[in-house]
Amino acid sequence: MGASGYVGSELLRLASEHPDMEIVAASAETNAGALVASHVPALAGLYPETRFVSNAEFEEVGLDVAFIALPHGKSQDVVPGLLERGVRVVDLGADFRLRDAQDYPTWYHDEHRAPALLEKAVYGLVERHRDELKGAPLIAVPGCFPTATALAFGPFIDAGVLDEGTLVVTALTGASGAGRAISDRLHFSRMAGNAEAYGLLHHRHTAEMQQELGRRVLFTPHLVPVSRGMLVSAFAPVRDLTSDAALEMLRESYQNDPFVVVLDEPPALKDPLGSNLCFVSARVDARTSTLIVMSSLDNLVKGAAGQAVQAWNVSRGVDETTGLSRAGLTP
Repeated sequence: MGASGYVGSELLRLASEHPDMEIVAASAETNAGALVASHVPALAGLYPETRFVSNAEFEEVGLDVAFIALPHGKSQDVVPGLLERGVRVVDLGADFRLRDAQDYPTWYHDEHRAPALLEKAVYGLVERHRDELKGAPLIAVPGCFPTATALAFGPFIDAGVLDEGTLVVTALTGASGAGRAISDRLHFSRMAGNAEAYGLLHHRHTAEMQQELGRRVLFTPHLVPVSRGMLVSAFAPVRDLTSDAALEMLRESYQNDPFVVVLDEPPALKDPLGSNLCFVSARVDARTSTLIVMSSLDNLVKGAAGQAVQAWNVSRGVDETTGLSRAGLTP
């Protein structure tokens, strides 16, 4: 549902390579009736005759699992009905990520209309919630920024090695993170050769980061002129930790996680593109007693569609790598 957006299109691409997935309906309300191949020519070879259906038609189709890629505030109206029908739901929107219903008016400026489901939703960051995901009927797929940040900071939070204080998170992201909607900020003449901060002080992913890491976060994202990709650099106060020890903590934490790659050097934005990988690294600046963590991922794959498939795999008890690539595109 929501198959004509960037995330929805990525889900269709991944589904074509998944041995356990058969697309029985792909909805796109404003593009209902249009050929997928016409709307997304890159998928023409995979879906030459498939047409988008309306959301109403989607809800009438017999299916086992629904992947919902709608704007925030939309999925909470359709998820309850799907669950009542016995359909598993993997929601890529923000509607079920936060546990406390009172956080939604603060960060999303509206009351939650299905608050009883918040405690049933499992946060779909596999590397940190693998056991909880097993058998989960409702998966809330994390946002791209919280994924990159939590995977970089998580091992240090869990080990209790950080001093008290605010986590400072900065990030670069490509234009596809804003979706397909037209915006002056996303015009080529505005983006080309440019970089700009946005969402200062109130970016909605801040609440997700704070919930997952249990710390106060100051987050500033920056839009850069690339189509996809994300690079996070974040900072926290720390004592009695060296760069070598920090890297070893990351290696030990992720030694059994197939989609997290620990690098000795800082990761690049481009390297994970097209894959479900997240690259992480760390340094400690002894002069300022600061831990610097860095991560990069493809915002449409590990930051969205790929992570959704990975979490769904785990919920079903199959190999989490099924249907997902561990190789980025180069050059």
